[in-house]
Amino acid sequence: MAKHKKKTSEPTSQPEDSKEEIVENKPEETPETESNEPSVIPPTEPTTNLAEKSEKDRKLNKLFWLRVSLAIIAGTTATFIFEDIEGEERRWASIAFMIIIFAGTIVIAKGMKLQLPSSDRKKIVTQGIGSYIFLYLFTWIVTYTLVHAGSASNGINL
Repeated sequence: MAKHKKKTSEPTSQPEDSKEEIVENKPEETPETESNEPSVIPPTEPTTNLAEKSEKDRKLNKLFWLRVSLAIIAGTTATFIFEDIEGEERRWASIAFMIIIFAGTIVIAKGMKLQLPSSDRKKIVTQGIGSYIFLYLFTWIVTYTLVHAGSASNGINL
């Protein structure tokens, strides 16, 4: 519903008087709960200087590239390590190998002494996890395909 502004003048008894109606403007008072002064809210996060942030970003960047390079190396290595294992067991052994290598990068990250705020503690685990998984699997599949390309009995031989 629309709210209408209340008239502050007295009602007129004759129609001619309404044309010359004088409305007094009274300043509206603000309720006691509202204040016209801007409130100062203290920052919730501690301020860090530029050097600390740069150091943290440099270490997180180093962790990312460590995981990317280890994914490529481990994916290639998995092709040759699990050559003797056949079938479904080869797949599970390779996935377990991938998880073990990733856990090793978590230990390395903790050894880097990253000074992260409590809200960013999970960055040690999540930094580059997607790239690590997909590069590991991509490298493993491509190297396995290239190694076994000539021994394929059906399909297109190059």
